[in-house]
Amino acid sequence: MKLFTRLLFVISISVLISCGYASNSNEMKISNRTLVVNNQPYIIKGICYHPVPKGSPNKRSFATLTQDLALMTEAGINTIRVYAPIDDVQVLDEISQAGIKVIIGFGYNQSGKFDIKSGTFINYVNTYKNHSAILMWELGNEYNYHPQWFDDDIKNWYKLMNNAAALIHANDPNHPTTTAHGDLPDALALSMSPNIDVWGMNVYRWDKPKSVFEAWEAISNKPMYLSETGGDSYMQISKAGYEQGENQKAQADAANNILKEVFDNQAICSGVTLFSFTDGWWKAGNNDRQDIGGFAPNSTGIPYDGTPNEEYWGIVDIDRSKKEVFNVVKETYLNVSKTNN
Repeated sequence: MKLFTRLLFVISISVLISCGYASNSNEMKISNRTLVVNNQPYIIKGICYHPVPKGSPNKRSFATLTQDLALMTEAGINTIRVYAPIDDVQVLDEISQAGIKVIIGFGYNQSGKFDIKSGTFINYVNTYKNHSAILMWELGNEYNYHPQWFDDDIKNWYKLMNNAAALIHANDPNHPTTTAHGDLPDALALSMSPNIDVWGMNVYRWDKPKSVFEAWEAISNKPMYLSETGGDSYMQISKAGYEQGENQKAQADAANNILKEVFDNQAICSGVTLFSFTDGWWKAGNNDRQDIGGFAPNSTGIPYDGTPNEEYWGIVDIDRSKKEVFNVVKETYLNVSKTNN
């Protein structure tokens, strides 16, 4: 009877591993300012990923996942950042098999579906914490720009975020907590959020993010990375030598300058998830066509026109044709010296 029970246990563990729910090689640690995965330094060479098809009202689809992963692998991408949990083990399995890890984002209010408000995010953590695709758990995206969501007091958000991070630590000791803060966190954010292990920052300071790294070094000894940065491929006006209208060169030049400063500052910055993988036709106007316009808070630092044309941010277009910036990302990521393959 004991032999049968032991055999059943071994079979059960084997099934979990084959399904992607368990893994013996998915431990992430922090050593000073360095991210360490499976005892190897890890630099984030990433992309933000929210694949919404033409005509869809912000409904994410992974129908093109295989094609997308092939393009990401070609570009040297090792990390994707998603804005909502991926509740599909087959999707996570395919991402992991491509050698890519995921930063899983949790929103405050997602109608009770793995969100922070309901507390159901921890159910997702406990379901997928052993999956080999998971890199970090991310709490919120630029919520410091939206105190109105928290009774006009941003301290309410920082308290919620810190408590959520503590709960994650209690349930999953192998993956750090992070957040995507709008630009550099201030003293209030840092003092109220000690349970955030790695600070992600959405930084749009033209094509020169270096000042963020210098400021961060002075105020914190924790790891940080750029959770969003980059530029779009549409010039609202002619400026800085770039012509008005669709302008892929402006986007490519901006990415080149930004990524150079990121990887020239690896002592402070642990990498980047560039915004974004594909153009998003759902973000402004008619979802069946690509529109100019859109809105993003604190976005005047968008190179080179100061205007975020929200549907033009992809390194590939909606049909997965490569834009000029794709080759910039590829050349940069494949030549980063400190890497995890």
